[in-house]
Amino acid sequence: MNTDRRRNNAPPGGTSAPLFARTIREPGYLQTLRPSRSRGTSELRKIFLQTSIVPSASGSAYLEIPSSSPPTTSTLIAPTSTLKITASVQGPKPLPRSAPFSPSLLLTTTVKFAPFATRQRRGYIRDTTERDLGVHLETALRGVIIGERWPKSGVEVVVTILEGDEDGWWGDSGTEGNATGSGWGLLNVLAGCITVASAAITDAGIDCVDVVTGGVAAITQNQDAQAQNSIARVLDPCPAEHKEIVSACAVAYLASRDEITEIWMKGDCGQDPDALIEGAIHSAVGSLAVVKEVLLEAFQAKFQEQLDAGESGLKRKVDDVDMIG
Repeated sequence: MNTDRRRNNAPPGGTSAPLFARTIREPGYLQTLRPSRSRGTSELRKIFLQTSIVPSASGSAYLEIPSSSPPTTSTLIAPTSTLKITASVQGPKPLPRSAPFSPSLLLTTTVKFAPFATRQRRGYIRDTTERDLGVHLETALRGVIIGERWPKSGVEVVVTILEGDEDGWWGDSGTEGNATGSGWGLLNVLAGCITVASAAITDAGIDCVDVVTGGVAAITQNQDAQAQNSIARVLDPCPAEHKEIVSACAVAYLASRDEITEIWMKGDCGQDPDALIEGAIHSAVGSLAVVKEVLLEAFQAKFQEQLDAGESGLKRKVDDVDMIG
């Protein structure tokens, strides 16, 4: 037995989650808490983006996509999750002397979920899912950065997911449908990582051919009394708001060049995958408008600070008085 009074030890036996009497007394009550999509099929969720949040980094950005479903007062559990991602850029900086010569910039991407980012607590060591997201992110950014301007140099992009989009509704965990582990939420996470990493790279002053943004589109199948098995294409899907997702697609899109630097499709897209890709592109274009406005405001504020500093320095020179002995 541990006699350390400064430490709160865990209970010796296992613990179980409490069961509320209403869920046992009313079997259909749990389904009444299921969120539904209140947005249109082509309407995107609101985006909050801010740059220069890490002073020690060359560039940084923070992205947040709030929940579109209003909270209910009958339960303390949030109906849908909120996407919160931070990105920081270190570099460009010279490579070690022992490293071989590289004619272009070496890009390194790291994607890590915070331990509290999802309902199931994640470990501190990167798993296969986080490595796959890092590879997708590196592929999306590699076609954007003009690496020939930094020979024998490297840049590191670190993305931390503070809160990730869930794969489905929490009430479907362990049941059929969008159960936990289906992977639909990872596409939204990848699109958010691409957008916030692009904003951080631009904030760092690294030359790029364009601003790349991520977008997601999905094909959902809803079963209701009026329309049986109705199939619809939705932009910016929230997995918790749909009972069944047939397929989804995430893209990294360059609007000015009309190029796709990365694409990830999941599920059965049917005989017309181009329509799903086109929907993901429209979602990426919608995010681009927000990113451009935020970057423009950040650049104007930065240049205004430099202008004010120059004017104050000039004023001090004018106000100086020469002392004549």
